[in-house]
Formats: sequence, C-alpha cells, structure tokens
Amino acid sequence: MQAVSLPATAGWQWIMDGWALFKRQPMALFSWAMFVTLILIFATLTAPIGPLLFIALMPAITLVTLSITRHVADGRKLLPSMWIEPLKPKGLFKKLLILGVLYVGICLGVGLLVFLPFSGQLGEAMQILSETQDMTPLIETLQTPMLLFALFYFLFAALFWYSPVLIGWHGTPIGKSLFFSAIACWRNKWAFLVYGVAWAAIFLGADLLVGIVVSLGIPLDIAAALQLPFNVFLGSVLYASFYPTFIKVFNNKGILSQ
Repeated sequence: MQAVSLPATAGWQWIMDGWALFKRQPMALFSWAMFVTLILIFATLTAPIGPLLFIALMPAITLVTLSITRHVADGRKLLPSMWIEPLKPKGLFKKLLILGVLYVGICLGVGLLVFLPFSGQLGEAMQILSETQDMTPLIETLQTPMLLFALFYFLFAALFWYSPVLIGWHGTPIGKSLFFSAIACWRNKWAFLVYGVAWAAIFLGADLLVGIVVSLGIPLDIAAALQLPFNVFLGSVLYASFYPTFIKVFNNKGILSQ
C-alpha cells in the first residue's frame, strides 16, 4: 500500500468530509456511536478487565466503523444487522483480536515503563490522599508520567491507526499492516496534528458549553443528561471522519461528494 503525503489543511478537510458523511444517514451513524459508547461505559464499570477487553476489541471496532462509513459513502442504506458483516470472513476476527492483544501488551508495557520510576512518589501521594483527602499532591505527581505516556501513546498509536482496515480490506499481514500504518501516519503527521487538535478543541468546547449552561442555572443532572447524547453526536461525526482519512491518505476511490 502506497500512502500519499497530504498538506496540514487535509486534517480539517477530513472533519468536513466526516460531517458530510454523517448528514447522509445521521440516525444510522448515531446508533453505531451510541452502541460503542455503551460498550465503553460497561468496560469502565468493570475495571480492570473491562478496559483491557475494550482495547483488545478496538481493531475489530475500528474495522466495523470504517466499513459502516464506507457503506454510507457508497449510498447504501445502513441497518444494524449489517454491523457484524465486516467481521465474517474466515479468520479475520482472530487476526484482529491478535492485533488487539498486541495493542494491550504495548499499552501495558509503556505504562509500566513510564509510571514505574514514579512509583515511590505516587505511593506517597496516595498516602496523603487517604489521610487528608487532598488530591493536589497526586495530581501534581501524575502530571509528568501522564505527559510521557501521552507522548509514547501517540507514537505507537500510529502503528494501529490503519492496520485493522489494511488487514480487513486488503488482506495485509499483521506485521506489514503495522508498518504501512506507521509510514502513512508519519507522512501525514501535520495533517493528523491539525485533525487531533481540532477534535480536541471541539470536545473541549462541548464541555465548556455544559459549564456555561450550568452557570446559567440549569441543574447539573439535567445538563449531564443532555451532554451524553451531544457527545454521542460528536462521536458519530468523529467516527464518520475516519473513512476520509483512509481513502485520501491511501489514494483509494471513495464517494465523498457533498
């Protein structure tokens, strides 16, 4: 697979293309985003096994997400019964699960590598928290390792960004899919920077809007209840924008006309 190099402005264009795709079948894409959100909530409530299982399933979820948006881009009506269709080819789910387990292993390895040098400080901060209920030392102690983890995460996440779809759509072996994904992300690093910063600003803006609504006198529980569907809506557009990044970076044919 040959990845092209796009300008930084492509990052914003991917978001616009995702919005255009979302408008074609909003309820279908919203339903998928809600389903993924419910899985994530369940995973969070069943820690520590739930989050690890969710990460292991991420390649399969990614492939289904891009397949769904390709389906919409092709102008075909999307039904929930079609969600599992991309995972049906023989041996594909197993490959994606292996990829997911590898993802979990790297996450745990990087986390251990980053947080272990700060274990003593974290222990002291936790003791202060238990004795005084003061979270300030813990937050201050977590800043450096969390920043390091985020840096390493973005580096190795490039390996897995396109690998599920390369495996699922093109039959690329796992090792080559990781390599091609990393090269594609590196060649388009500035576009991805714009893409990531723009989405971070959008979601932060949504949180700020909720804060403003609460400050105007709306009860917090009502504001929180309204925030969930709004975040799912944003997630729907985010997921829809994954497909444009793939077809533009790998110069594949796609239907993205407005």
